[in-house]
Amino acid sequence: MIQQSGGLCRLLPSGLWLAGLSGAVGALGLAPFGLWPLGWAGFAGLCVAVGAAPTAPRAALTAWLGGTAYFAVALHWIAAPFFVDAARHGWMAPFAVVLMAGGMALFWMLAGWGAARVAGTGRAAPRILVFGGAMVLAEALRATVLTGFPWAHPGHILIGSPLLALAALVGPHGLTAVVMGIAAACAAALIARPRLVVLPAALPVVATLLAMVMAPSAAGPDPDAPVVRLVQPNAPQHLKWRPDMIEVFFERGLDLTSAPPLANGPAPDLVVWPETAMPVLLERSDAVRARIAGAAGSAPVLLGAQRFEGFGARNTSALLSPGGRIAQVYDKHHLVPFGEYMPGGAIAEALGLRGMAEVLAGGYGPGPGPALLDMGAGLGRAFPMICYEAIFPGYIRQVDRPDWMVHLTNDAWFGSFSGPYQHLAIARLRAAEQGLPVLRAANTGVSAVIDGRGRVLASLPLNEAGYLDAALPPALPPTVYARSGDLPVLLLVLFATGGALLGARWPGALRGRG
Repeated sequence: MIQQSGGLCRLLPSGLWLAGLSGAVGALGLAPFGLWPLGWAGFAGLCVAVGAAPTAPRAALTAWLGGTAYFAVALHWIAAPFFVDAARHGWMAPFAVVLMAGGMALFWMLAGWGAARVAGTGRAAPRILVFGGAMVLAEALRATVLTGFPWAHPGHILIGSPLLALAALVGPHGLTAVVMGIAAACAAALIARPRLVVLPAALPVVATLLAMVMAPSAAGPDPDAPVVRLVQPNAPQHLKWRPDMIEVFFERGLDLTSAPPLANGPAPDLVVWPETAMPVLLERSDAVRARIAGAAGSAPVLLGAQRFEGFGARNTSALLSPGGRIAQVYDKHHLVPFGEYMPGGAIAEALGLRGMAEVLAGGYGPGPGPALLDMGAGLGRAFPMICYEAIFPGYIRQVDRPDWMVHLTNDAWFGSFSGPYQHLAIARLRAAEQGLPVLRAANTGVSAVIDGRGRVLASLPLNEAGYLDAALPPALPPTVYARSGDLPVLLLVLFATGGALLGARWPGALRGRG
């Protein structure tokens, strides 16, 4: 039996190999792998490794190495955009993955250092519990600092599990608290009371049963629910804007729009095309809009486009009336740094630096902020999200509660393995958090209809052209998370972490050998 951190350090001379292995295993809980019990075990292993560290700097290094391995596996799709123009950008891909993984892991390093620094290194078990709470807070920082990147949170391993239902109560950071809290409890028990490790290890089962009991019921669509057609033209990114292929993909979108209803069903009440699907600037699109309107018949069309407002380019979603008139527009407001614009503005432009996803010179400018689209009778109000915006859970709370959410995206940039499936999983999380359906039109996939519990009711395969007709699922009542946001969970984590810190500072407060 290992009774103290020194003994564990002798068994694992540095703990670094355990941290790296645990981080990589933790990432296997994410899509497309979906091995969430294994992912949970990986986070428990990382907690053991950090608890074994003899000093605060070693704990920081251990947490950083575990985080780097985790993000290298989880975010390896970051390399894919560099191979769209491999001759020009391909050499950057390895550096991008390493820098992204190591940069994201800095937040975990802060959690490891802070836990060891404030809890001390004499008692590993309570320090591990402090680390679990610090990880939740570090991930909340990662979701915010420098515009934030809330992708691949530890809690995201639960999206493919029955515990997704908990998102309606606690949101994304609450899911991370569940993952890290149970992982830390298992690790602390393994060190302090190995025979009792079965108790925290059983908590996922208890949480799953609780989630299943408390999950809101989700009835199917009403018989008279409007039918929405999702169009997936499947334009590979390296061909999408090639002059000889632009018309090919546009014609494909028209054919999919005008195709007969599936299974002899009703004609669609709305047609949705993906991000940047319009082949010309919106302000010069009279002829193009007429062709789209002709293909859609009596149905309005929501599609992605590009436009200029003054001298600034915008990544836009436009709602076209049945006659092809531009009824409403929404401009993407949270842009992808280094993708849709270059930080540094005029300086970057003077140096000849461009965002990788820039189609229009100078990059895109942000829109005014979150908004709603009034889709007309029967369809209600939709909350639009363009690509990257779907990874941010808080924007929907800045507008009145909509009837549903719509996600226009071009995931052709993300490769064909993990990126598109992780993006789909995040859209499922947004649905479960709010109790609202999400309709998702993706250029190369995965286009999907998601109900208010986060379940994918229908989808189109990745890298296949097609269309999907589906009745709009109903909205559920506002969830606890929709009403409260992240603050209650983060305050609870602070309180629990403080309790673990008391146990570390005053041994009598948390008995057991650590």
